[in-house]
Amino acid sequence: MNLSGSARATAAAVVAGATLLATGSIAGAAPAHPVAAAAPDIPVAGVKAHLAQFQSIATANGGNRAHGRAGYKASLDYVKAKLDAAGFTTTVQQFTSSGRTGYNLVADWPGGDTSQVLMAGSHLDSVTAGPGVNDNGSGSAAVLETALAVARAGYHPAKHLRFAWWGAEELGMVGSRYYVGRLSSADRARITGYLNFDMIGSPNPGYFVYDDDPAIEKTFKDYYAGLGIATEPETEGDGRSDHAPFKNAGVPVGGLFSGADYVKTQAQAAKWGGTAGQAFDRCYHSSCDTTANIDDTALDHNSDALAYAVWALSS
Repeated sequence: MNLSGSARATAAAVVAGATLLATGSIAGAAPAHPVAAAAPDIPVAGVKAHLAQFQSIATANGGNRAHGRAGYKASLDYVKAKLDAAGFTTTVQQFTSSGRTGYNLVADWPGGDTSQVLMAGSHLDSVTAGPGVNDNGSGSAAVLETALAVARAGYHPAKHLRFAWWGAEELGMVGSRYYVGRLSSADRARITGYLNFDMIGSPNPGYFVYDDDPAIEKTFKDYYAGLGIATEPETEGDGRSDHAPFKNAGVPVGGLFSGADYVKTQAQAAKWGGTAGQAFDRCYHSSCDTTANIDDTALDHNSDALAYAVWALSS
């Protein structure tokens, strides 16, 4: 996540799914898409396997996966190979920033109404200081594993699904701005929603939901209500991650966040556990943002919420 300065369960889901199958809605909630009950559980072991690969790539390439560096391109090649093997149509978009070549990776799942496109994305680059396993290997790995779950399920959504991994977010959302800036007005209008996942496995986690588009926000909040987890509106990084270019272009946006270098309050620790008076991620933008810098429970919940939203909003 690009921040400036210091601003820098399954059982409950099964119950909610059964209620959806029986009634078409979660008790106490507005009617939901019945297909949301079919959203798969995303195996956290699969997400963590991708994180281990990102760590290995960084270790082999100067300790980072930053824009214009070998570690970034190797990360992109890893994600692309997984998607190509799963049957996605992948496109690599090239741009230049700070005198270095950057890349976006876009993956389209065949089928669905191409006049209605649901996108989910994350930034793939790290800062130069470290491997960026939480920021933002966590979002990138969860989006990848959800895309692979789409393929494993042979999912046939009503809407067209598109997944994306952005370059040079840490330099100011350069990759996502490049992508959005080159969409025609007609192509922008076809995107019914963009879901962003930036830092979703913080070691002292909170559960923050973007409060931009009401329908997307409600989808995520309903999922967490089914787990009995309270959420808070995400305001720390508002406008400072890859949803911002989409939002500025008039695309409905939403997403999840588990916290960066803000300090967890006593009230938040009482609600979510963890340590009050300590940052959500003490290794934010540091060399210690390694595979040891991940909370498995937060990563698991947020990955499952990602898949839930993809299924619910694409039906």
